Amino acid sequence: MEFLVEFEVNVPAGAPTDQVEGRETAEAAAAARLAEEGHLVRLWKLPNARGQTRAVGLYRAGSTAQLDSVLGALPLADWMRVTVTQLAPHPNDPVGAEASQL
Repeated sequence: MEFLVEFEVNVPAGAPTDQVEGRETAEAAAAARLAEEGHLVRLWKLPNARGQTRAVGLYRAGSTAQLDSVLGALPLADWMRVTVTQLAPHPNDPVGAEASQL
């Protein structure tokens, strides 16, 4: 199953800089691991307001429960607002048409 996942990171006011930096470093390592495992397919930064961090990613998981577990384990999870949209194949998807001709 594929999912479009939008993240908005809101660092709590007064969070110590070393804690923020540590979590950001751990988040990058977690993203690399999820990509290696095949869960994180693509990741993009979104335009944002000053002081906000927003991203959208294409994720794969066997179920919504598995995706929830993957996202809940992220180091920034408790600082994020996450919106998940489950995706379904579209008959006009050029990648889908390409894949069916192989």
